[in-house]
Amino acid sequence: MNKILAKTVHGKLIVPRAASQQNSVAILFKNRLLNVHLLEVALKPHEFHSVRRSDKVPASPQALPAPNQDSKFPILLPPAANDRARSWTIPFAALRHLLASFDAFLIVAASYLGGGLYQIAANGKFKNSEQLIGVGLTAAVLYVLVGQSNGFYEIRSTLSRRKDAGRIFANWMLVSLLLALVAFLMKSGADFSRGSVVSFELLALILLVWSRHHVKGLAVSAVADGQVSGQRAVLLGTRDELAALGNHELLERYGITEVDRVPLPQGKGNGFSMTEDEAASVEDAVRIARESGADEVVLVLPWNEQRKLELLRDRLRISPLPVQLLPDRQIRALTKNPSYRLRHSLSLEIQRAPLSFIERLCKRALDIVGASIGLLLLTPLMVMTGLAIKLDSVGPVFFRQRRNGFNSRQFPIFKFRTMSVMEDGANVVQAQRHDARVTRVGRLLRRTSIDEIPQLINVLRGEMSLVGPRPHALAHDSHYGNLLSEYAFRHHVKPGITGWAQIHGYRGETARVEQMRARIEHDIWYINNWSLYLDLKILVLTCFELPRSRNAY
Repeated sequence: MNKILAKTVHGKLIVPRAASQQNSVAILFKNRLLNVHLLEVALKPHEFHSVRRSDKVPASPQALPAPNQDSKFPILLPPAANDRARSWTIPFAALRHLLASFDAFLIVAASYLGGGLYQIAANGKFKNSEQLIGVGLTAAVLYVLVGQSNGFYEIRSTLSRRKDAGRIFANWMLVSLLLALVAFLMKSGADFSRGSVVSFELLALILLVWSRHHVKGLAVSAVADGQVSGQRAVLLGTRDELAALGNHELLERYGITEVDRVPLPQGKGNGFSMTEDEAASVEDAVRIARESGADEVVLVLPWNEQRKLELLRDRLRISPLPVQLLPDRQIRALTKNPSYRLRHSLSLEIQRAPLSFIERLCKRALDIVGASIGLLLLTPLMVMTGLAIKLDSVGPVFFRQRRNGFNSRQFPIFKFRTMSVMEDGANVVQAQRHDARVTRVGRLLRRTSIDEIPQLINVLRGEMSLVGPRPHALAHDSHYGNLLSEYAFRHHVKPGITGWAQIHGYRGETARVEQMRARIEHDIWYINNWSLYLDLKILVLTCFELPRSRNAY
């Protein structure tokens, strides 16, 4: 049987043609190195693809494990290759909470068992179990708070090879002193025997040291096996910086799982504006992030290129995703020096999401409750409106048109049909005063905004919100997007049925660019000043604005 030799060239697996596939598979099974699934993965070139094939960035050598010199089949595997497909993953951000919860459980268990066993040994019976659990809960809370404050539960610390027995001892001694202070202030020290307290603290210390050692091993194995997933991000940067950054380093140091990477062109511009190729790369990164559902965009470029960083930041403002800047190679090289101690990550957030997770959750709750109540109360009106439309003119009851929503994702908007046309193409003419296309019933529906009621369905589907910038037809988005640089900021939040601009009279036709600019200014103010109170205020003011029918025709 011929020997099978394999090597990598620029991140690709090269297998000599003289070796047959059957012999390769036989050697794999014989040595139990890989299964058939990994063979298929290993025989594919492992590269990071950008949108243009000419701009491929090879995988970093740091992302590939070292070859096994003792093996008869020394293959360099891609970092994502695993011995079996993973059907579930643990969020990277949840690891620290899992570790802290496990430590808290051990402390409560140590209090109950340590104090209880001492009482049984000393007095022959077990009593005051509620007090032991209370002490354990208090100690657990204090220990977790101390660990959170000094970075003990940081993932970088958990995945490091450094022994943590000294830090655990120091943290636990501080907790013990705090417990003694709490007992003194509450005058409850006499309720606990010194033997129970000593047994509890010794048992807890042993369990914490033991668990930290084994949990670190499990965490490292989970990361290596691909069972931990970080923030899904699209990387954008120079070819050299991207090539020097591996997948494992992204996850372990920054909590990032790479979706794709897009390199910037190597040509130099005038330094005052972006070149067409650079602008195209940014648009590619934004498009990939939108289509793949990425959580953020990550910039990877030298920190001394300040002007390029500013240009990229301004260009990326069209996306509502947060933008993070990672340290360049020189900074990362300093942080790897064992004589330096890095307390926190050096990554910078140069653009935050418009709304936090809690804010989005509150806004979504308001949307669901409000839309559900609205549909329930307005169902009779919707039925009568549908009958009136069918009796008044030929055509469907509902009008559907494509609109751009959050992050410029298209969705079909629902309205009651008020016109004799169903425009949804490259040319869409806005409704004008005394427009002949508007039907008799449609004129009343538009004046009272009853035609907007079906959009409550869009709200329940998650495509719209009760309050937000009003969505425009795709043709109008394209037209005004070319005229007004701030226009794309409207897509940083979900579009709404009503909004801050509408209650100030900016609705209906925008015959002049100044009218659209004023509407955009109000929309941007709403995005930058959002609060749940502001949404409720706009909903109430909308009820007073509807009877006025300003610019509604």
